[in-house]
Amino acid sequence: MPETTKTFTSARLESGARLAVLGIVVNATLAAVKIAAGILGHCYVLIADGIESTLDIFGSLIIWFGLKVAAEPPDEEHPYGHGKAEPVAAIVVALTVFGAALALAVQSVREIVTPHHAPAPFTLIVLVVVVVIKETLFRKVAHTGDEIGSTAVKTDAWHHRADAITSIAAFIGISIALIGGKIGKHWEPADDWAALFACGLIAFNGWRLLMPALGETMDTAPSEELRSDVARLALAVAGVAEIEKCRIRKTGLEYYVDIHVSVAGDLTVREGHRIAHLVKDAIRTANPAIADVLVHIEPAEPDTTT
Repeated sequence: MPETTKTFTSARLESGARLAVLGIVVNATLAAVKIAAGILGHCYVLIADGIESTLDIFGSLIIWFGLKVAAEPPDEEHPYGHGKAEPVAAIVVALTVFGAALALAVQSVREIVTPHHAPAPFTLIVLVVVVVIKETLFRKVAHTGDEIGSTAVKTDAWHHRADAITSIAAFIGISIALIGGKIGKHWEPADDWAALFACGLIAFNGWRLLMPALGETMDTAPSEELRSDVARLALAVAGVAEIEKCRIRKTGLEYYVDIHVSVAGDLTVREGHRIAHLVKDAIRTANPAIADVLVHIEPAEPDTTT
């Protein structure tokens, strides 16, 4: 892999890894605050929110580790590099989201059927702070994920958004419990119903995180826009008559291209080889995220219309 491509990819991986570490620090702090506030304020939904943040720490660690492995250079056993570690990490994190949603849903149901005190008003302040921090972190991480093209980083971003959604649901549930408690009894479980609703949102987020990562591990074709750009660049090279096939697959943050181009059938092998290198250089120069281009030369059909 050329030095420019390695530098470009390494910089993006390091950027994602730094955000994963930031997420670990933020989640650890918020988890401790939410669990403590939930215990002191008799608020299970806040405790559940804190547990979900604790699981987010595990998720961010997986993302960090996946990006570190993905940054390893190719070797004999992995000639295409270790980029697949990145979507694999995203799959593991998405599955932990499903597990967290199920565990919290079970406990929420238990809390609903078990009489308990109404939550304390100060828990609402804690939730407002959490929502602001988590939504800010989501926007920062999501922007970076889109910028570097990382499925794992985008998955980590939606972990933060799921936490913010859970906190909003908790805020609504606690507010209902507090307001309803002034009207009459039996409003205490409102925050537990909110926790149950939040579990559904978390599970939905887990699903939408899982699908892109699975697609990447299955070498699902990237956007048609990328394929069109690659074909256009190849067709612009002098001597290329036609593009027969253009296949692209994503490995981690990089793309690998297999392209069949047609050239005049009477060209020498040396000239065809030169054109193939021009095609490869044109594509990789225009898009540093493309790690390699395999060019197959085909003889163009003779023009019988003249």
